[in-house]
Amino acid sequence: MNPETLHSIALIALIGFNTLLSRFLPFLIFAKSTPASIIFLGKVLPSAIIAMLIVYCLKDTDFTQSPYGLNEIIAVLIVSVAHISFKIPVLSIVCGTISYMFLVQSAILH
Repeated sequence: MNPETLHSIALIALIGFNTLLSRFLPFLIFAKSTPASIIFLGKVLPSAIIAMLIVYCLKDTDFTQSPYGLNEIIAVLIVSVAHISFKIPVLSIVCGTISYMFLVQSAILH
């Protein structure tokens, strides 16, 4: 094998090892009991991250010019309804993305 192939194999093996280590390390550290602070963060962070993503996604929306943010508002409503109805995050994300892309690419609200 040439040196480039060996380098690539070693790099892939190292990345794989680090990925496995990052997945198993929390379970090894907190094997006996999980601290209350970690349990608290597990309950609070998902909602906080979603709120930050909503702000980030809507920060550049111009509500003063046509279509007045209707594309974004409709997509957010579709995501909300899909998530409340089915409680499957991936389905909610896919529905919102497809609906937003359809609304932006079509001339329905322009």
